[in-house]
Amino acid sequence: MDFADTPAAYEVLQTSTVLHTGRVIDVRTDEVAFPGGGAAMRDVVVHPGAVGIVAVDDDERVLFVRQYRHPVRRLLWEPPAGLLDEVGENPLEGAKRELYEEAHHEAARWDVLVDAFTSPGMTDEAVRIYLARDLRPADRPRHDAEDEERDMPIGWMPLDQAADAVLAGRLHNPLAVMGILAAVRARQTGFTGLRPGDAPWPEMSDWPGSRAAGG
Repeated sequence: MDFADTPAAYEVLQTSTVLHTGRVIDVRTDEVAFPGGGAAMRDVVVHPGAVGIVAVDDDERVLFVRQYRHPVRRLLWEPPAGLLDEVGENPLEGAKRELYEEAHHEAARWDVLVDAFTSPGMTDEAVRIYLARDLRPADRPRHDAEDEERDMPIGWMPLDQAADAVLAGRLHNPLAVMGILAAVRARQTGFTGLRPGDAPWPEMSDWPGSRAAGG
């Protein structure tokens, strides 16, 4: 048996956008016909996708940023990350931009750690998590942050301690959980076998976000 996720094309009998936010997401309702018969309504949070960066320095410390996340009312320690809502932007270039903007760092080596759907029962959000190494502070001026990102300190934690924090329930951001555990596993083989940073990503959304989509 091939345990690999595969595309499937269940027929959509009708679809409608029930919420257009003009910011990041939209909400769509589809009437889906099932192969065994019958149909049902399914709500979909339409999302442009995102990238995250597990940045590891020469001392095997992971770079974190702390950001306020309003839906869960918490300050979360997270990898640098960002939306793919710049029309036409390559995801690897987007990851490089986010590492610079959020943490004022750059990296010479990029590999793919994880591709994932964050919550496939409710949203089409696809994320790619990169492993960034050969780090250095950026030599460009700092990015002028806005909103929650104005007060976003950075911190460093040894990779093993970060994995312990995940398993202890002290870190909750999904990109942190997936990326840190994947990095620990990849380290066991000397980071060999990882996909290059520009590896194909067929699951990446081509939807640019509610603001860019207009309407």
